[in-house]
Amino acid sequence: MSSISILPGFLADPTRFLFFTGKGGVGKTSLSTATAIALADAGERVLLVSTDAASNLDEMLGVPLSNQPVAVPGVAGMSVLNIDPDAAAEAYRQRVLAQLETSASDDERATVREQLSGACTTEIAAFDEFASLLAQEGNEAVHGWDHVIFDTAPTGHTLRLLSLPKAWTGFLAGNDRGASCLGPHSGLKMQEARFNAALRALSDPALTTVVLVTRPDPRPVQEAARTSEELRALGLGNQRLVLNGVFHASQLGDATADAIEALGRQALQDMPDALARLPRDEVPLRPFDTVGLPALRALLGGTPLPTPAPDAQATPPDLPAEPLSRLTDELAAVGHGLIMVMGKGGVGKTTIAAALAVGLVQRGHSVHLTTTDPAAHVADALNGNLPNLKVGRIDPKAETAAYIAKIMATRGKEMDEPGRALLLEDLQSPCTEEVAVFHAFSRVVNEARTAFVVLDTAPTGHSLLLMDATGAYHRQMTRQYEGSANARHIITPLMRLQDAELTRVIIVTLPEVTPVSQAAALQDDLRRAKIEPWAWVINKSVAATGTTDPLLQARLAGEHRQTERIAQGLARRTFVLPWLPEPPVGVRALGALVQARESTA
Repeated sequence: MSSISILPGFLADPTRFLFFTGKGGVGKTSLSTATAIALADAGERVLLVSTDAASNLDEMLGVPLSNQPVAVPGVAGMSVLNIDPDAAAEAYRQRVLAQLETSASDDERATVREQLSGACTTEIAAFDEFASLLAQEGNEAVHGWDHVIFDTAPTGHTLRLLSLPKAWTGFLAGNDRGASCLGPHSGLKMQEARFNAALRALSDPALTTVVLVTRPDPRPVQEAARTSEELRALGLGNQRLVLNGVFHASQLGDATADAIEALGRQALQDMPDALARLPRDEVPLRPFDTVGLPALRALLGGTPLPTPAPDAQATPPDLPAEPLSRLTDELAAVGHGLIMVMGKGGVGKTTIAAALAVGLVQRGHSVHLTTTDPAAHVADALNGNLPNLKVGRIDPKAETAAYIAKIMATRGKEMDEPGRALLLEDLQSPCTEEVAVFHAFSRVVNEARTAFVVLDTAPTGHSLLLMDATGAYHRQMTRQYEGSANARHIITPLMRLQDAELTRVIIVTLPEVTPVSQAAALQDDLRRAKIEPWAWVINKSVAATGTTDPLLQARLAGEHRQTERIAQGLARRTFVLPWLPEPPVGVRALGALVQARESTA
C-alpha cells in the first residue's frame, strides 16, 4: 500500500539532490520551484537548476536566467541557474583549447574549434555543467548549497541526459586515443573523473531522489511507469510519485467536471503495480496560474491561496479561430510538403499531428506520419491502421546502428583490421546518436518534396537541439563550397525548412501561461533561423465547454488572459480544439476532429 500524504512527503526528509521529471505539461517546473521555495523558507540554502533549453523559470520567478546562480528576490537562501547549452558549449570549447600544447598553430586551433562546433558538443557540454553540480558532493567551498533541485526537460530528453554518465564512463574506460567526434580526446578524457562522480551521486539513494511527476490521466501515468523502469535500469532507484492537478467536482451534473474527475479515477485504477507501490503524494488542482511567489508558495499548501484576479468572471476575448477541419483543408490544397507540429511537451502535439495526418488521408492523399520524439506515441494515438497512411519514427538506437554500419562499410572499407577497430571504437561515442538522428531527419525533410510528411516533433528543448544540428550542417556546407561553381546548387535541410512553399510549421499550445510563453519563445527561435510559423493550434480549451464548476470557472480567468495574448498578434492564423470528455484516441476519433464539413463519410 502506497503512502499518500496531504503535504508532499519529499519535503519531510529531502535528499541533497532532487530530480523532478515526467512527461511535458505535468507541472514539473511549478512543483520543483515550489519545493525549492519551501525549503528555502525553512532556512535551507537551495539551488534550483533547469536542464530544459526551453525553461520558463524566468517568467515564473520574475528573474533573468543565467548559467551562473542568480539570487531570487523575496526568497532568502535560494538561487536559480539555467544550464544554457550555447554558453556551456563555448565554455567547454575554451577548456579543450586550453589543453592544447602551446606550440599548436592557429590552423590547428581553428581545426579543433571546427570539430567542436556540432550538436553533440553542445549536448556533452550541457551534460558537463550538469555533472559538475553532482560531482562536488561535500565540497561546500565550491557549492555551499544544502539542496540542489533539478527541473528537468520532458521525459525523453531527460532519460538521454541521465543515461550519459554511464554511457560516457563506459566509452572512456580504457580509451586513451587521440581524437573523438568532440575533438582532442584529452579534452573529454579530463572530464572522466567528474563523470564517474556524477554517476555515483545519481545512484546513491542517500544523496539523490527522483520525483516522478504525472497528471491523473492514463497516458501520462503510463509514461511515468515506463520512465520509472528506465531510470531504475540506470541505477536511479530512489523514486517518489507525485500526482499533480488532482480534481474533484464540486457540483453534480457538470459534464466537463464529471469527465475530468472520471479520467483521474480511471488513471488511478489502471496504474501499473510498480508505480502504485512507490511512495505517493497528491497535489490538488489549483484555481490559479502558478506564476509569482504567492502562487508558488500556495501550490503545496504552505500558505493561503492567492486572491482571484478581479477580472475572474470577465467575458472572454473574441479570438478569430477556426476548427481543425479548416486547417486540414488548407494543408490538403497544397498537395505535398512537410508539416512540422511543434510545441512544449504535454500540449497535445502528437494528437494534433495524428489528426492532421488522418485528415489528409481522408482528403485523398498518401501521408507519412513520423516523430522525432524519444517518447514516440504516434502509434498509440492512432491505435490502428489506415490505407495510405505510413507510420514511422526516427528511432535513435536503430538510426545509430544503421549509421555505424554505413560508416564502417564506406570509410572503413579500405582500412586494415586495427584501423577498422579504432574507427568502430570512435563510433561508440554517445554523440554518434545525435549525428545519426540528424541524418534521419534530413531524409524525412527530403521526402516531403514529393509527398506529405507530418512530423510530430519532440518537446521544444529537444527540437531546438535538432534545429541547432541542422544549422551547424548548413554552415558547414556553405563554408565548404563557398566560392565554388557548386555553391549555387547546394540545398541543405535548413533551406528546405525555410522554404514556406515546402514546410509549414504548426505550433501547438494550451491556453495556459507557461505553454503560451514557451510557444512564443519557440516562435522567436524559429524566426531567428528564418523559419516562419504558419499557424497556432490552441488545444484543450475549457472555455469552449461551457462548464459551470466553480474551480474550473476560476481557472478560466487564466485561459482568457492567454487567449487575449494570442489574439493580440502572437499567431498569424489560429485554430482551436476544445477540451474533450473522451481523449481522441484511434483513427475514427482522430478523423472526427478534422472531418471535412461537406463530407458525410
